[in-house]
Amino acid sequence: MPPKPITTTPSSFFPRGTPVEIGSHDAGFVGSWFAGTVLSSNRSKYSVQYETLVSDLDPAEPLCETLHVSQVRPVPPGETRGCFLVGDNVDAYWNDGWWEGVVTEDLGGGRFEVFFRVSEEQIEFGKEHLRLHRDWVSGKWVPPFEQQEVGKVSNAAGIVASEAKTTQEIFIKGTIVEVSSDEDGFRGAWFAASIVEAVEKDKFLVQYQNLRADDDSCFLREEIDTLHIRPYPPETLVVDRFNLFEEVDASYNDGWWVGVISKVRVGSKYLVYFRDTDEEMEFEHSDLRPHQDWIDSKWVIASRALNF
Repeated sequence: MPPKPITTTPSSFFPRGTPVEIGSHDAGFVGSWFAGTVLSSNRSKYSVQYETLVSDLDPAEPLCETLHVSQVRPVPPGETRGCFLVGDNVDAYWNDGWWEGVVTEDLGGGRFEVFFRVSEEQIEFGKEHLRLHRDWVSGKWVPPFEQQEVGKVSNAAGIVASEAKTTQEIFIKGTIVEVSSDEDGFRGAWFAASIVEAVEKDKFLVQYQNLRADDDSCFLREEIDTLHIRPYPPETLVVDRFNLFEEVDASYNDGWWVGVISKVRVGSKYLVYFRDTDEEMEFEHSDLRPHQDWIDSKWVIASRALNF
């Protein structure tokens, strides 16, 4: 049976700086997805930077490519399964990416044998390195997530619920997250990163996707407590325009900064006011996203800002 095509939808638009997963049509890589970040886009292509793959010309630099939109999809929302069944189609985290396979044996103790059709290999994995395989088809995950469907909210306040899990279950190795800081000049900003490993019960080593070390030799790594880590926000329905006083996140200086629409201009441009710095800046529509807060293991989307 030929491999399934990587499918996307024109309504899936990823602004610059958005963490994504990148698929490949190359021989030996079909069925694999790698973490990356959108650098730029046009109608049919995205320029992306990989998080774990490096350039052949300079191994100190991350690999950058320009790819068709069908090879770029959102980062799947985090989901933990207690066990997998023989015959389940799964993705296994291996060789710096997620590879599609099928569970062939339950070894007990949370260990499973997974067979990869493309390479005809069978490898043992722990459940923490497996996820149920899903395809991104016409703007939806197939099969849909049990905890939440992309773009759905449960009520007018915009609450997207998920089952309570421990931080160790949510933030496994390779998980794409967002990280905040209490340092002056950085409050209200969230930066994309990935989990490297758990350091303590409530602390993790993360590697930023866009921030580099002081000597610029590699991407910055830091130990961050769980108060300053959250899952990567789920995809919301495509927004045609933002309204006055609506809370948004603006892509700026390698992060997402929370602000409020202070003026709607012509030509899909907006003035955004940032409370923490008392600044007002102009942004294109493509550099904004609806603001969401992670509260009590739920995503909360407020339609309007209060006390502006």
